[in-house]
Amino acid sequence: MMLLPDMFEQFQQRSLELEHLDIGDYTAEEYEGCMVELQRVNRWLGDVRALRHSLLRQIEKLNLRSFSVLDVGAGSGELLRVVADWARKHGRKARLAGVELNTRSAAAIAEQSTTFPEIAAIRGDAFRLPFADNEFDYVMSSLFTHHFKNGDVVAILRELSRVSARGIFVIDLHRHLVAYYFYTTIGRLFLHNRLIREDGALSILRSFTPEELLELAQRAGLENARVARHFPYRLVLSASSPLLLGPRASRPPSLNASLAGVSGSTVP
Repeated sequence: MMLLPDMFEQFQQRSLELEHLDIGDYTAEEYEGCMVELQRVNRWLGDVRALRHSLLRQIEKLNLRSFSVLDVGAGSGELLRVVADWARKHGRKARLAGVELNTRSAAAIAEQSTTFPEIAAIRGDAFRLPFADNEFDYVMSSLFTHHFKNGDVVAILRELSRVSARGIFVIDLHRHLVAYYFYTTIGRLFLHNRLIREDGALSILRSFTPEELLELAQRAGLENARVARHFPYRLVLSASSPLLLGPRASRPPSLNASLAGVSGSTVP
């Protein structure tokens, strides 16, 4: 049994241990089951909530009657369908696209979004997105960046910023001892897929503190970067697009970064 001091030491820095999804040591059936349970996790554990309180709130605040969103590392496209449904209910026109390097996930986006023709599925690389500069109003990602080392996260953030005209929203996990404890105890009562159970716990260890994620945004040169905490144990990095702030080449390292408190209920 791990001693308490050892547990605290474990959370001092990001784990570099690879997840099953990174290694690829899973069956097709396990992967399909993982995608199904991941959709439940998104609904129950804060990704949809974080999306509504960040990107969708900004679109509503700006009263955009039409907008475009690219989701990088979109999984099965669950959050894109949330955006599409929200846009329809609020009388707005949305052009949405999901990028996945994984062939199965790219296919799943298309297969599960047949009632949403505004959603396109694209197989592509997050380091070299197949889009022109500023092609989408917003670019987002969810539970994606923790799969990469810090230097790669910086490169991905720069690429997200490149193709966004208004800004980026990056949702990921908050590396926290309490989150890890609840996931590995109570969470196991409800999560049955091996990839979700094992990778989920490791994902928390691979994830970020608010300060770490903000520092990566600063290294990427993002403007007006801000990290907000969302219940339960989610972080949302938001940043303005360089299109709204002048030529990219003249941008200095951001001096306007900030950490924000919890949106909604209190999180330790």
